[in-house]
Parts: sequence; structure tokens; C-alpha cells
Amino acid sequence: MSAFYDALETRDPEAREREQLARLPDHIAHARSQAPAYARLLADADPREITSRAALAALPVTRKSDLASMQKGAPPLGGFAAGDWSTQLRVFASPGSIYEPEGRAPDYWRIARALHAAGFRRGELVHNAFAYHMTPAGAMLESAAHALGCTVFPAGTGQTEQQVHAMAHLCPDGYVGTPSFLKILLDKADELGVALGSLRKATVSGEAFPAPLRTAFAARGIDALQLYATADLGSIAYETPAREGLVIDEGVIVEIVRPGTGQPLADGEVGEVVVTPLFNRDYPLVRFATGDLSAIMPGRSPCGRTNARLRGWLGRADQTTKVRGMFVQPGQVAQVLARHPAAGRARLVVDNPEGMDAMTLQVECAAPEPALRDGMIASLRDVTRLRGEVAFVAPGSLPNDGKVIEDRRKLD
Repeated sequence: MSAFYDALETRDPEAREREQLARLPDHIAHARSQAPAYARLLADADPREITSRAALAALPVTRKSDLASMQKGAPPLGGFAAGDWSTQLRVFASPGSIYEPEGRAPDYWRIARALHAAGFRRGELVHNAFAYHMTPAGAMLESAAHALGCTVFPAGTGQTEQQVHAMAHLCPDGYVGTPSFLKILLDKADELGVALGSLRKATVSGEAFPAPLRTAFAARGIDALQLYATADLGSIAYETPAREGLVIDEGVIVEIVRPGTGQPLADGEVGEVVVTPLFNRDYPLVRFATGDLSAIMPGRSPCGRTNARLRGWLGRADQTTKVRGMFVQPGQVAQVLARHPAAGRARLVVDNPEGMDAMTLQVECAAPEPALRDGMIASLRDVTRLRGEVAFVAPGSLPNDGKVIEDRRKLD
């Protein structure tokens, strides 16, 4: 059996880039003509000219954090779906009242590739412990398992003891679900004196997967690998047996942008994950900002797959905070920097010495001058409507962690 799902995974990286960029004009044209929201957002774009990453980066970002309000303003799906309900198989709800459609294509979320990388194969039984009620995760993994030819036990969440007995009786080959619930099931099995020796692999998602938990699974003979996916986008990246980062899915273009903006960052810089899925005709999102932080890793995976890799989930990009009763957002920091080209990277530090909120914009600058400092102080006040200080630091001295706003205030 091949270690690879298909030949796309091992193609020449330059060929992949050419082929993906060649699909962009049609994707943009389809989104603009079929999805009312993109008819408005992309009204000034000429799809024929969107043939490079630079051209893509000039298009507006659609933020997941804004979807709830946009869907409320233009029900049911904010104008981002192409076609009516006849094109959708199901619709789900995520926390925060965001609704996501599922189109009728097999393996709609393109997760079969990730399951294959984790060792799942035709004829095996998969214990699916993702939720099936209202939320999409259960259906996402089930459709992927079916695409591989696997049989699925739709366990969902809860009823731990009943699940353990079902696993002991049916002997599933693998598990899909959150890593924490897999630990709960294994602990319950130990408590009941039930052996779950058939489990040899797992695809886990939906939460952080700390190293101690990975080690505990490995000690039981369970090889667990991570999946990074969302209901809006499907698979974004997945772990392989090499365990060195998450390989980006073949069906998406991923950008890492400065939080609060649509500005792409260099490889290695931590920023917000922005995704354009190229094969979804039913929900044709363009530059969809996930709100997650990550970074592109250098080099290629030792597993033989040639696509770029993400470092994994590194936190949340939405660092909005309230200072003296006013909301301050990462995008406002970007606005200040845009006014002063001599400034480099920056981080707004919020503290409360003596119980009073104070802001200091730390700015990397090779040749700081009093005039630049005074100008940036004025810009900070103009943009945020709050007084703040500017402190220059050496280039490269700010941490590469994606933070644009750092809240150091003590709560006690």
C-alpha cells in the first residue's frame, strides 16, 4: 500500500504553485458571480489578473470572527454560499451561532488525505467520537472515512462506559476525536478492566495535543496524529508519520498574515492563518482568516510530501483588548505602522502600573529619531483615541510569537 494518498503529495513544489495559481482566476470569478457577498467584496477585482500570490494578497480578507454578524445581516449564510439549499447536503451550527454548509461532493471537507497519512485504510473500522449533533465534526470525519472505504461507528461524545464496551466488542482499528476524550475512554477502560488492544492509530483534532498525552498514547501502542481543519474550509494541514509540523493540504492556498491585516509575512514569521480553498464550488471562500496563529516551517517534510508545513496551532490572532474603556485592536497597530515606513515590527504592551492602564508601543527601528517617536505617539493617539508612549528597540529583538498586543495587566 502506498504511503501517499495520490501523486499530488509528492509533485515538484514549483509545479504545485503554478497549478494552484492557475486555478485562482476561475475560483475568484466563480465566487464573484455566484456568491452575493463576494459580488460586493470583489467588485473591483478582475479575476483574470489574480494569477499570483501578490495579486491574491491585494484582495480583502474575510474574517471568521465577523461571520456571525454577517450571517445575521444576510441570512442564512451571509451571502457566501453559491446557489440555494439544493446544492447543500446539510447545514451545521458552530459555537457563536455560525452556520456552515456541507455540499454534496464526496469527502466534501477533503479530510480523507489526512486519515490516509495517519494509516487508515479500506476495510477498517473507525470509532468516531466527534459530536454528531448540530456541530459538523462528526460528519466531517465520517465522510472522510467513507471516502477511504472504512466503516464508521458513530459514537459521538458522552456515554463513556457504553463507548468502551462497544469498542471492546467491535474492535475498531482506529479512533477519531479529540485527544482529551481518547484519554477519558482509555482511563475508563482501565477502570472497568476492559482491554482495548485493537486501537493502533488515531487522528485527533479540535484542541491542543500536548506532548505528554502523545507519549501516553504511544506507550499504549496508539499512533496519534493531528488534523488541522475547520468546518468552513475543510482540511488545512495534517500531521504525517514524520511528526515534523503539519503538511498543508493539496486543495488550499495558505497565507500567513500580520494579525489584524491582510499583509503576508515572510516564511517563519508567526501570524494569522488565511486560507483560500480551491475546489469548493458550493462555498467558495476567498482569503478566509481563521483567527489562528501559525508559521510556515523551512524545508520539506522527511515523510516525502513536498508541500509546505505549518508549525501547528500557536494561539489566537484576535488580541483585541480594552484600555481605559476603549477597544484596541491589532489592525489599529498596523494603521500606525503604515503611517511611518521607517518603523519595523511593533508590539503594543498594555500594563497597569499603580492601577492605571498604560500603553507603550515597542517598535523595532535601526535608526530611531525624536521626530519619528513624536510622530508615532501622535499617530497612536489619533488611531486609538488613547494616549500612549513609543519605545524603540533593536531590530529583531521582539519575540516571533505573532503577538501584536500584549496585555501585562495584573488583575488583582
